[in-house]
Amino acid sequence: VQLQASGGGLVQAGGSLSLSCAASGSITSIRVMAWYRQVPGKQRELVASITSTGSPDYADSVKGRFTISRDNAKNTVYLRMNNLKSEDARAYYCYANILGGGSQYYDDYWGQGTLVTVSS
Repeated sequence: VQLQASGGGLVQAGGSLSLSCAASGSITSIRVMAWYRQVPGKQRELVASITSTGSPDYADSVKGRFTISRDNAKNTVYLRMNNLKSEDARAYYCYANILGGGSQYYDDYWGQGTLVTVSS
């Protein structure tokens, strides 16, 4: 099982950017999917999460600006980021709790980081 994230880049402050992350491989079921972000030397922080039934949750710092969604048929999670601020600039990582084919337990998987840069 692998998670492949895409969509990072450079955007002006106040602008928008979308991230996506697709899970691939032998997958039976995916529970929570989420986005985290991190600056070097600091702990990774949860940005937003979404359950298998589509119930989202957000960090206070992004409420009203970011929207998380998922497409269960495509095993993909998205993050739409609006009104980006300088403090949003960091590496973003996708996460999923996945029951792989042939596995008895759900495991945690991480995508590679995708960098978001915000210019003022």
